[in-house]
Amino acid sequence: MAPKDPLLASLKVCVLNLQSQGDVVTDNNPHLSCCCELLELVFRKGLQQSVLSLVQRDYWHCFEQLLHQDACGRLSALSLAVEQSRACRRLLSAQGRGRYLLRLALGRRTLAQLSTHLLHTPRVLEWYSPVSSILRNEEYAEPFMSLLLVLSHMEFKLDMENCSFLDESWLLPVCELYEVVPCREVGIILRYLSGRVFVLSLVPGGQAHVDKFISPGDIIDDINGTSLRNSKNRQAGVVLSRLKGCPLSIRVLRWRAGDGTVYRPLVKLLRALRTENPDVQLGPTPSNHSAANDQKHPTSQCLKEGRIVYIVEFLGKANIGMFGGKEVLQHAIPQVLNKNLPMKEVLLDMKETHLTCADRNSTMSIFLQKLFEHHYPEISCVGRYAQPDYTLFAFCVAESPETPQSTGFCCVVLRAANIKECEDIICRIATGFKHTEWFV
Repeated sequence: MAPKDPLLASLKVCVLNLQSQGDVVTDNNPHLSCCCELLELVFRKGLQQSVLSLVQRDYWHCFEQLLHQDACGRLSALSLAVEQSRACRRLLSAQGRGRYLLRLALGRRTLAQLSTHLLHTPRVLEWYSPVSSILRNEEYAEPFMSLLLVLSHMEFKLDMENCSFLDESWLLPVCELYEVVPCREVGIILRYLSGRVFVLSLVPGGQAHVDKFISPGDIIDDINGTSLRNSKNRQAGVVLSRLKGCPLSIRVLRWRAGDGTVYRPLVKLLRALRTENPDVQLGPTPSNHSAANDQKHPTSQCLKEGRIVYIVEFLGKANIGMFGGKEVLQHAIPQVLNKNLPMKEVLLDMKETHLTCADRNSTMSIFLQKLFEHHYPEISCVGRYAQPDYTLFAFCVAESPETPQSTGFCCVVLRAANIKECEDIICRIATGFKHTEWFV
């Protein structure tokens, strides 16, 4: 049987999940960012760096080479998409432009055409390694193109104006557009930090304070279509002075994510903002409950980006040799427990293509310390400990799924809050790695 690439297997699951969510895919779809991230990984896999160039080559540079004109001297539809991505003033990096182009192509149903054009441009395709690239492997390129054709038959309605953070993350902030009536003073005190225009405070009695359309910590992304990305000091003030007395259309990026927590790409900037301005009041985050309240209302689940995340105990892990089948769990779990490692309370997040485990205690500093992350193709088995403590469960994972013959397996042991949640977690993990077609 031909080997399967884990990226393609995960992408297939993600595409199926997108289809199951309904006819129209929007930015609120929980599977969208995962799908885009996997597409990006496919286009990056095997991309070779030029020896003579000082610029780090990314997949954007490949698409940028595909500009061409038709017989009448006009740019083709694909070339127009590339040009639109290049001209976007909210983007500063090749990564951001590439991500913008992928979203644009999904919305216009042209990603399959764009990829076909790349595959039929030898001078660009040669940038990819024939050994490791999916695009230059016929066994992989064909199923990849089939998945792109499936995506081309789906309807995507994405907010292309919400793109300022694509340079840093596929996770987009809450973006809202506000119409402000003509006024003499908006009443906002601003702080310029890392090319972003933060709201530091509101002037009492000003229009912003009265309307309450913006809060300290939020970012002003543009005013009447003028982008403030990478702004210098006073640039926003100059724009507002020029538009004094005119209706304003202000695009705001919220410092809170859709689930009420801090938008993760802003964590470091908000810390710097508060260090420079200790008096700035961003307001409490939902995770900042009092210890007494936590004791009265203990919880074993929480919400993160619209998904249920389980609060479990991480008991440790151990290498168990060259066999990772379910039969090894009965001796692998005691092997881990006998180490008597300190228990950690963690957040177990089971996404569409992979699971992550993060230290729960680090959430108090609005920053999750990730302990491990495993894609489902890496998991060979999952099960529960056949002892009186039925809340113990474990899974075996290959440390290098692409070369399992040369590496061993590791057993990870955790404890759920109760038996029902233990069963639910096992079923979700098992469903994940079965769908990704594990091959040994």
